[in-house]
Amino acid sequence: MKNLLFLSLFFLALLSGCSGGIKKVSDAKDPYMWLEDIESEKALDWVRARNKVSDEAFRNLPLYDTLRGKFLKVFNDKDQIMYPGIAGDYVYNLRQDETNERGLWRRMPLADYINGGDEWEVVLSLDKLSAAENKKWVFHGADWLAPENRYCLLTLSDGGTDESVIREFDAVDKSFVTDGFYVGQSKSSATWIDKDSIVVATDFGPGTMTSSGYPCTARLWKRGSAIEDAVKIAQADTTDMGLFVSGFYSEEQQKVFISSKKSFYETDLYLLNRGSTRKIECPADAEFYGMYKNYLLFYLQSGWMTDEMNFESGLLVSFDPESPDGKLSVKTIYKPDLKSSFVSLLSTKDFVVVATMENVQSRLKTFRIENEVWTSADIPVPAFGTISLTSSSDQTDDYFFEFSNPVISTILFYGNNLGTRVIKNQKDYFDAKGLIVEQYETTSKDGTTVPYFIVHKSDLELDGKNPTLIYGYGGFNISEQAYYNSVTGIGWLEQGGVYVIANIRGGGEFGPGWHQAAMKGKRQNAYDDFFAVSEDLINRKITSPEYLGAFGWSNGGLLAGVAFTQRPELYNAVVVGAPLLDMKRYSKLLAGASWMAEYGNPELPEDWEYIRKFSPYQNVFREKKYPEVLFITSTKDDRVHPGHARKMAAKMADMRHPFYYHETIEGGHGAASTNAQAAEMLALIFTYLNMKLKHD
Repeated sequence: MKNLLFLSLFFLALLSGCSGGIKKVSDAKDPYMWLEDIESEKALDWVRARNKVSDEAFRNLPLYDTLRGKFLKVFNDKDQIMYPGIAGDYVYNLRQDETNERGLWRRMPLADYINGGDEWEVVLSLDKLSAAENKKWVFHGADWLAPENRYCLLTLSDGGTDESVIREFDAVDKSFVTDGFYVGQSKSSATWIDKDSIVVATDFGPGTMTSSGYPCTARLWKRGSAIEDAVKIAQADTTDMGLFVSGFYSEEQQKVFISSKKSFYETDLYLLNRGSTRKIECPADAEFYGMYKNYLLFYLQSGWMTDEMNFESGLLVSFDPESPDGKLSVKTIYKPDLKSSFVSLLSTKDFVVVATMENVQSRLKTFRIENEVWTSADIPVPAFGTISLTSSSDQTDDYFFEFSNPVISTILFYGNNLGTRVIKNQKDYFDAKGLIVEQYETTSKDGTTVPYFIVHKSDLELDGKNPTLIYGYGGFNISEQAYYNSVTGIGWLEQGGVYVIANIRGGGEFGPGWHQAAMKGKRQNAYDDFFAVSEDLINRKITSPEYLGAFGWSNGGLLAGVAFTQRPELYNAVVVGAPLLDMKRYSKLLAGASWMAEYGNPELPEDWEYIRKFSPYQNVFREKKYPEVLFITSTKDDRVHPGHARKMAAKMADMRHPFYYHETIEGGHGAASTNAQAAEMLALIFTYLNMKLKHD
């Protein structure tokens, strides 16, 4: 759901991972490691005791009930935009509300949706399925068999974990296929070759999963045979990140790709052809964005030297793997400048839609290729806001995108080869009257200019007493943009708060270089940028430490942990969500090993030398004074281990530092899988922030 800004962090299910369970561990140097045993009764008793404290602190406050009710009303609102996912002649959508907590998977003819239709056909009720199978199914997507788009490989998670099952589904009969393809619970990926065969990467038993918790084999599985008899077509080392499969239907052919990821940013890409694999000769760190016609699309993270020329980092390029002259046929699609960057793309039958940023503000273009030359045309979009590409069809020229900014609710656009038009306007969910959005810049410790967005009342008094919340992420090449968010609007802006989005290094706001400037040994740059924005807010007298709070989730949770341990004097409230905190052990927990390309390897002395300086768990001390932080995590988070938050909280408790702690049982990395769960968790977070930062 687009309203849940903080629940959509970290990008792609690819980041998840689990190596088959957590063993009990002990270490005399770390008395809190028993909390890493996720489901142990001792650990859960500790969790329940800490949850009771936060529940008693917040759930009885009038603001909590008010916010929970408002959030739930928004999430359940039947008039909100139902974002379309195009599959053939239909658009599909998952609808969750008060009577369908798990959701109704629905569809409508594409033509009806474009023309304002509101009659949805239910394809599958997740609630009925959950009741029948005694599960808590969470919808994780569908991989369609084109061009008919009748059958799909449906991915479902029990309780919202990243571990999922994959089941063959018939959208015409609206039922799972009897004796159809079924992949058991794992961190799997699968895609079609044809109606009677798929490629699957999953847990095939001992030795088939990597240390990061992903499959290390991909196999060709034919209908009617046992999955154990599937033929192995690709193998990675168990020390690699893992193997992932994906499919694209292009030029009336199904193309299957196998990504063998050595690390998070190093991939060998293979194309499956008639049962054998062929390696695609491209840079290992190039990000693969699928296909347009017979061209492979890549976002370059470093240079690519071909027979004819050198292609620079930051370019979006096409690659023809079937070049007739035997040379590497690479063409530039989009070239950024110092203040612009590529964001994302959609491919249609006749053109590619590309979203870019100029100084962290969205632009949109179409690109077409003729005589081996790419040409572009601007798509008119509103100024000063964020574009999110929604869905498209490779079989037609239909596509959808949305626009918003923090005070303008979402506008859904439909486009084709004739142009674009507005399809739906989201109603306003909070009172934005008198609010304005501005973009400021400040200077970081090393002299780098760092931009940030700020949302506040137009008549803001510069007296240093404005409750202010600063949000940051700063990692994994993910750009943070300013868009409409009902949660922050209701929970913070409508309460009189100032909201700030910091575009710190580690993200992708200014291309690969902006990300690389905060990787591994340069990690401190991201934190210094965040502190620089915080200090700039104070220097401008927008706020002061007594009124300033910080928020981060996942990698941003690590950022929040660093913020309150390195600069506790700057903040009076800090939300540390689904965090990494023990950076000495992060690579041994769940998907942690897959992130060493971002943070470094703590087992290597040269890497630990810089990691230890920012690792929050190793840098909390009894004699220092810290803000009364709020830790948020989930028992079912199988991406970032809940032990990070548990151990940090336990250590702080023994040091007599005040804090709040809340751990949800369900919900995975987002810490919620139903609207009610999300409303409760977010109400707790914003009740905490208002209580700590508003001094009425």
